[in-house]
Amino acid sequence: MKLVSYKTEDREHLGVYIKGHIYNLNSCDKLIPDNMNAFLWGGDELMEHAKRVNEDLRNGKMQGKEELFYELIAPVPHPTSCRDGYAFRQHVAAARRNRKVDMIPEFDQYPIFYFTNHNAIQGPGEIECMPDHFQKLDFELEVAVVLNKKGRNIKAEDADSYIAGYMIMNDMSARTLQMEEMLLNLGPAKGKDFSTVIGPWLVTPDEFEQYKTEPKPGHTGNAYNLQMKCMVNGKEVSSGNMADMDWTFAEIIERCAYGCDVLPGDVIGSGTVGTGCFLELNGTGLLNDPNYQTQWLQPNDLVEMEITGLGMLGNIIKKSESESSLLALKKL
Repeated sequence: MKLVSYKTEDREHLGVYIKGHIYNLNSCDKLIPDNMNAFLWGGDELMEHAKRVNEDLRNGKMQGKEELFYELIAPVPHPTSCRDGYAFRQHVAAARRNRKVDMIPEFDQYPIFYFTNHNAIQGPGEIECMPDHFQKLDFELEVAVVLNKKGRNIKAEDADSYIAGYMIMNDMSARTLQMEEMLLNLGPAKGKDFSTVIGPWLVTPDEFEQYKTEPKPGHTGNAYNLQMKCMVNGKEVSSGNMADMDWTFAEIIERCAYGCDVLPGDVIGSGTVGTGCFLELNGTGLLNDPNYQTQWLQPNDLVEMEITGLGMLGNIIKKSESESSLLALKKL
């Protein structure tokens, strides 16, 4: 099942996406709230209601309200929190190699994550960026999950049952701001807090049974063979696979929930897949060829991310009319 959030006349709604059409779930079953956040707090009970509606619509047993004029927004437009992990060893190792530092052994000991700005979540469409963001503006190709149960001290072997579904994530990054502030061993903050993109829809776990594979040796949780790629202005720049996650979402959730409540509506990203950002691609290119032409996102670029079973997430990068600059405020 593919769940969507959308707007009509500036009002947000919850729908289901079926064969290119969007149907309002609340109009089909009044027990289903007309917004994603309330739906997620309903846990498995409301999810089963939605699945029954989805099945009845697909087989023609029900005639739902089809939306004809709408704006597709982030599937989870108002997360209770947004964390991002660091699950792909290939990306971490390449980024460190490019900086001429050894692979950090702690990567293989425990999964880590950081909190990003859950109020900067966006969906398909335009992304407005400030002038400083264009100082090495980057995409990051990731998968994200959202939870629909409250939990604490969850074990990895139980954690997959807390996942309501999967989405594509683009963890937008302003690298100059990020690298400057992280010299102080804190962050990322302003390099990341302006936009995190998820979408185009939330796909429930049952859709991925055919793609299930074994996690990496010694790890616990569901793993899936899903091809991941990113195109910029129609040219493929990144290619990877979700099966390459070294740490599973179940293991990341276990760490997130240690001594801490996780809540319905919490979004958790996988971290960047190998080759999944310009920072890594440019570093590898320069390591192999000093004359390599680096690339960063520019105004009016079209970024399209595609993952097996999750659809395609498209965004156009726009430059703000503001000339304000944090970089110009630095003390000498």
